[in-house]
Amino acid sequence: MKNLQEKIRSFFASLSSKINRKLNSVKAQAQNDAAASAFVVFALLGSTLWWKSASASPQPMPEATAALDSNQPSVGLSDSGSGKSGMDSIHRELKLKTKIPERPRYKSVTYRVTRGDAMYAIAEEFKIKPETILYVNKTVLDDNPHSLRPGMELLIPPVDGLYYEWKEGDTLEAVAEEFDANADDILNFPGNEIDLTNPEIKPGTLVMIPGGSRELRDWTQDLVTASRSNNGSTGTSDFGTNVCGGGPVASGFGWPASSHVISGNGYGPGHLGLDIQANEGDPIYAAGSGVVTMAQGGYNYGYGNVVQIDHGNGYVTVYAHLSQINVGQCTPVGQGTLIGYAGSTGNAFGAHLHFEVRLGGSNINPYDIVQ
Repeated sequence: MKNLQEKIRSFFASLSSKINRKLNSVKAQAQNDAAASAFVVFALLGSTLWWKSASASPQPMPEATAALDSNQPSVGLSDSGSGKSGMDSIHRELKLKTKIPERPRYKSVTYRVTRGDAMYAIAEEFKIKPETILYVNKTVLDDNPHSLRPGMELLIPPVDGLYYEWKEGDTLEAVAEEFDANADDILNFPGNEIDLTNPEIKPGTLVMIPGGSRELRDWTQDLVTASRSNNGSTGTSDFGTNVCGGGPVASGFGWPASSHVISGNGYGPGHLGLDIQANEGDPIYAAGSGVVTMAQGGYNYGYGNVVQIDHGNGYVTVYAHLSQINVGQCTPVGQGTLIGYAGSTGNAFGAHLHFEVRLGGSNINPYDIVQ
């Protein structure tokens, strides 16, 4: 009996163990199946998203716009169909980036002179030479850049050169030679509108002579160079009025004003001196040692109140447009001596010092000797 009970207990224990192993196996299989299903689902979802992303057209990212300022226009959207004010305007900055290239100019333009203008500055603005303005505006300026006045109208040509009124019997070659220009340049200049198949120019036609030039009036020679008398032991050779006797001789030259800035016209054709910046009443000094050979008030051919100093070594310096003269004729001076004050007397467009250097009676560039 006891052996039978042991066999029955052993049988049920073995059966229970088998059932537990079977249940554990089924549970593990179920877990593996669930993981496999989840993997398949996520794989399909990822593939779908990738396909949509690859097949869709790329959209550019909008650029951020800067805040509007008061000088920038804006574009507004409104509900025009309802007759009401509609939605608020949508403001966007407008940036006009179109760059229009500068086109060549073939016709002249008119320029009105304003206060503070100088001929050299006007020429630089229009990219032509100062003498070109003198060539074209002879009746207005009389070859003198100091003749500029506010309100004056100047003719500004498109290129360097001058205008010529064609006459009966003129030829391209003859006119080009007269103005030291090239006949082909006259013929091919678009502004002249010459028919190249029949280059006939009617008398009375105003023709541009590119690169042409003419002799300018040497207005500086209106003011005769005043020298010392040859009787002096250190006198300068006669090339003008003989005044005074011997005196100091310059060994060098300095600036005649506190400023070294050229305020208007520099040295060049039609302006044989420097216009040095100086306010009304600023002190003017002798550029070098010498003897005052002219100290003269009045208009003086446009120079106004003017002083000349003979430096005893062939050089004479000229100081023009002074408001006051502080030296007299034949006064010996040293370099840096106060000789007067700046002004705008004579033919002057605003206060400044017109300064000239003459060698043997002929003007030279002051920059060649002034340190």
